[in-house]
Amino acid sequence: MLIGDKMKKTFIILLTFFLCITLTACVKKTDAEKFKIEYESLNGKQTEQGQTIRTVEITKENPFIYQTAEQIVERIDNKESFVVYFGYAECPWCRSMIEQLIKSAYDNNISTIYYVNILDIRDEFELSNTEGLTQTREGSDGYYDLLDRLDSVLADYLLVNDDGEKVNVKEKRIYAPNVVAISSGIPEKLVEGVSADLKNPYDKLTEEMLDESYHSFDCIWKCFRNDENVCQKNAC
Repeated sequence: MLIGDKMKKTFIILLTFFLCITLTACVKKTDAEKFKIEYESLNGKQTEQGQTIRTVEITKENPFIYQTAEQIVERIDNKESFVVYFGYAECPWCRSMIEQLIKSAYDNNISTIYYVNILDIRDEFELSNTEGLTQTREGSDGYYDLLDRLDSVLADYLLVNDDGEKVNVKEKRIYAPNVVAISSGIPEKLVEGVSADLKNPYDKLTEEMLDESYHSFDCIWKCFRNDENVCQKNAC
């Protein structure tokens, strides 16, 4: 009887263990679900400056797959063709275009967009008339590798001094948002996806702004399709 009871307890423990593993696997979130939660969790919250964070609705079938900077560099070096979105959930400019990016991708049958959260991987500089240019944070190795691979499409890293003059940090910058089309390992096109009429990222988006944002991605999808040789500078 004692042996039987001991075996029964062992069986129950093992069964519980395997059930826990199974349930954990079942509730593991997909990248699409993770992205939806990441962005929607900030809806309506207040920033430290008292601004209300824009509410966004992210579809469950969104195309985003999480990647690190190192993974994107590896894909570029492997001569792959893909689209990558650089941004982060707290970025107000990103939140002004993200729904249109998803809608445009869906309408163009784009099932995958790689997503790199750049909030904590970029370097940071400060500029003042008294202390000059000071680096306040070092970027990650993967970030600097991205700057090297994407140099041809990236904008300069510019800061504004106390007199309102723009000063070049003498390196490129991955801004948020940046959406980049890579064709056979070559960066072909970068768009921000933000309407030129939007001056304050917390302002209400008009239909005209949304339409402009939506169509800004048209050339990205053309660049992404290997069977269309239309991805040229200023083509869109």
